[in-house]
Amino acid sequence: MLHVLVFTIAALAVMVAVQVLADRARLPAAVLLTVTGVVYSLLPGPNVELDPEVVLTLVLPPLLYSAALHSSLSAIRENLRSVVSLSVALVLATSLLVGVAVHALVPEVGFAAAVALGAAASPPDPVAALAIGRRAGLPARLITLIEGEGLLNDATALTTFTVAVTAATSGSFSMGDASLRFVVAAAGGLAVGLFVALVVRRVRPLLHDPVLDSSVSLAVPFAAYLLGEELHVSGVLAVVVTGLVVGHDSPRFTSGASRLQATAVWRLVDFLLEGFVFLLIGQQVPTVVEGLDAYSTSEVVRAAVGTLAVVLLLRPAWLVLTQLLPRALHAQLGGGPSDGRRLSGGEVVVMSWAGTRGVISLAAIFTLPLALDDGSPMHERDLLLFCTYLVVLVTLVGQGLSFTALVHAVGLRPDAADLAQLRNQARVASVEAGLARLERVAAEEELAPEAVESIRASLSARLARYRKRLQVLESAEDGELPVSDSYVAALRTRRAVLDAQREELLRWRDAGRLPDASLRVLERELDHEEHTLPRRPSS
Repeated sequence: MLHVLVFTIAALAVMVAVQVLADRARLPAAVLLTVTGVVYSLLPGPNVELDPEVVLTLVLPPLLYSAALHSSLSAIRENLRSVVSLSVALVLATSLLVGVAVHALVPEVGFAAAVALGAAASPPDPVAALAIGRRAGLPARLITLIEGEGLLNDATALTTFTVAVTAATSGSFSMGDASLRFVVAAAGGLAVGLFVALVVRRVRPLLHDPVLDSSVSLAVPFAAYLLGEELHVSGVLAVVVTGLVVGHDSPRFTSGASRLQATAVWRLVDFLLEGFVFLLIGQQVPTVVEGLDAYSTSEVVRAAVGTLAVVLLLRPAWLVLTQLLPRALHAQLGGGPSDGRRLSGGEVVVMSWAGTRGVISLAAIFTLPLALDDGSPMHERDLLLFCTYLVVLVTLVGQGLSFTALVHAVGLRPDAADLAQLRNQARVASVEAGLARLERVAAEEELAPEAVESIRASLSARLARYRKRLQVLESAEDGELPVSDSYVAALRTRRAVLDAQREELLRWRDAGRLPDASLRVLERELDHEEHTLPRRPSS
């Protein structure tokens, strides 16, 4: 027990140190953590082997749910054809082509087993892709495509993987039966997700304590996943659908205090689980390599080259093909965003390079059985394990390290000024609605004129500030965000004022004039005020 505790503390210390280093070096923490795990695995001492059941049951559901909560259901729905093209059609094509290539290059690997390898290696990991993409500063429309693809492709890949493994272990395969299983698993996962989301919608208005609301939020992904698996449908898809619907409904059914609490809780969960996942990926080198002695060097090289070639080349080929189709067919097959505009050459290059694989691929391939249904050993298992791990390392480390440079090289940048302008327009509309409601309430209720005037003055000051910011944003050129020296100085001054207020409260506490309980209440008020300030002069 003590060893586990020491190992956990050490892992947490490594995660914190790597995150600090990643922030300073402006490198993806996911890549640095994976490399750290690889280095650790080569050192003498205890190592952690990946348990697929633990990953699929305890790690994957909350990570997918958190990503879905912070995704946009509306944006994914608007880009649904493109998302389906990448998350369903491309995953199926990758699975089958990897199967064909590996079976042709290494005939000793059965076709069904090779398809299982393709299914495990086919889905880009949304956790890694989004962590890297956001740090690289991708435009919002590409983030939406990556989000939608990453959230939905896992269900496609894992369902295909299950069907392929069943065929490989039983020695029989029926296209009709496989297609039926796939449709049932997907439709069932969708239904379970909608059901769990409906239950959450009914329960959350009854929870007035933010702590209770956050507790329920933590339990939801596990409930959705386990219910889906118990009904033999896609638990992964159930989690994703639940997260998308709950995230879309949250503004209507939760209080501001609950949202602030839940945001903090999920940020911590994401940090801990993502750090654990990427460290775990790196530490699998000994497990993956130790079984390769049973194969010739030629077999290993041919299988690895065939898998990597299909995974790395099919994605750009697919994206280019969908852009070259006639406009009508291009729209039907989801060649680009819902506005009908094709992806530019730079966007195709970036989307091609965004296919980083991660722990989902490893968790899937590690579930391969050691023996077939007739009791004979599954000879291909260790080779398939190695090929999948190689794909994960090459895409996660290779593409991850070069992704930001590639984004800058092709000249892509987020539409910062447009996004900031939209947010300020929404702020103006929101404050105007508040002022209108204030006038109606003041007319209907017996309110003191001083109270009404105080609220009106506060809202009017914010309205004037937002309108002034809008005027500045309208003059932005080439999407660059204009930031005036006075704006930066104002933000710095507001933070200095808040610091002075906190210091005075601490002096009162230290002098015995203010109880600690009261100090925490007043500090929370200042913390909420500071939370409304932008982290950097942006929007």
